Order: sequence, then structure tokens, then C-alpha cells
Amino acid sequence: MKNVQRYSFKGITRVVASFIFGSLVSTSVLAQSATPLPKRFPQITVDQLDPDGQKLAQEIIKISSVGLAGPYNIMLRSPVFADRMKRLLDYLRFNTSLPTRLNEFAIIIQGRLWTSQVEWYAHYPLAIKAGLPQEVADDLKANIRPRNMKPDEAVVYDVCMEMSKNHQISDELFNQAKSILGEQQLVDLIAVTGTYVTIAMLLSLGEESSPADKPLPFPEKPRR
Repeated sequence: MKNVQRYSFKGITRVVASFIFGSLVSTSVLAQSATPLPKRFPQITVDQLDPDGQKLAQEIIKISSVGLAGPYNIMLRSPVFADRMKRLLDYLRFNTSLPTRLNEFAIIIQGRLWTSQVEWYAHYPLAIKAGLPQEVADDLKANIRPRNMKPDEAVVYDVCMEMSKNHQISDELFNQAKSILGEQQLVDLIAVTGTYVTIAMLLSLGEESSPADKPLPFPEKPRR
């Protein structure tokens, strides 16, 4: 009986020791995972840029809701590209033939498809301000086909989704889109939706997020 008791005590000791060791390891792993990972692209500042880059940066700051963060933090690593892209974005944002309501809708469609925190954070309020019904934007965020869309909103949604998922659209959708939007607006729609795929890819490359003091639009993805 004494031997059984002694064995049981040793067994209990091992279990307790194992539990304590496991807890220490788990705590260490959790502490490591809680440590913020360094940014893939450290935040660039105006002072780090050459005179031409500084001029471009000041132009960006005037129009960007995230300053030099977001896609600009990555684009400025390639100054000539950043300049050309900025000019393209100036057209697509402020001079396109598409109504702003539809233009911003096309942008947040890509923001949702890419689960892009920055695109959604920056352009959701712009879409609502431009007249896109909030229920349409909220349905999009919920990953369902938005209800109660106007005909031009529905055709923008269908063209962007079909092009993104199938890389083509049917003759029926093309003719419908051309009838509702006209040739120039249809071309500008493809230009804006395609360009914001590039922006979403840049943001994904750099793992850029919305401002730290703001809630994330979407659940955060684990870093691979």
C-alpha cells in the first residue's frame, strides 16, 4: 500500500510539473505572438524623399485620408511609378466620366473583394457622401448582392464582379452596361476597378492597415 501511495505521489508530481512547464511555454508563445510584427515597409516620411518626391508627397497629403500611409507608403519606393499612378488616380478620382457615386461604388467593390482595410476605410464614407445608399454599401460589406440597387448601380456591380471573378462579361451584360453607361463611362469603369485591384495588391504586399486608432472594417487576417 505504501508503494502504491509513493508511486501515485510521483505521478502527481510529474503531472503538476508538466502542467507548469506547459503553461510557461504557452505563456511565452502568447507573449511572442502578442508582440507586433515590424512593418514590411517602414513608414516613409517627406524628409526621406528627394525634392521631386517631396513635391509629390505634399500633393498626396492634400487628398489622402491616410496621408503617406496606405498605398502611398509603398508606391513611393518607386518614385516614377508613384508619380504616374498619382496622375492616373487624379483622373479616376476627380475627372472620370463616371458619376462619383458609381466610381466610389466600383472602388469599394474591390475593397470588399480584396478585404482591403485601407480601401474600405478610405472609400466607404466617400461612397455614402456621393449618394450611394448606405444599405447598398452595407450589403456589399456583408458579402451579399446588394438589394434595392438602381439600374446603373446594378450594372456597375455586375460588371466589376464578373470581370473580377470570370475575367470576362457576357454580350448581354456588355450591351446592358453600354446602354446604361455609354461607351466612355464603361471604359472608365473598367479603368477604375482595375486600378484599384493594383492598389489592393500594393496594400496586401505591404500589409498596410487602416489607422491604428480606428476600428478595422474587417476581421484582421493572420500574418503568414
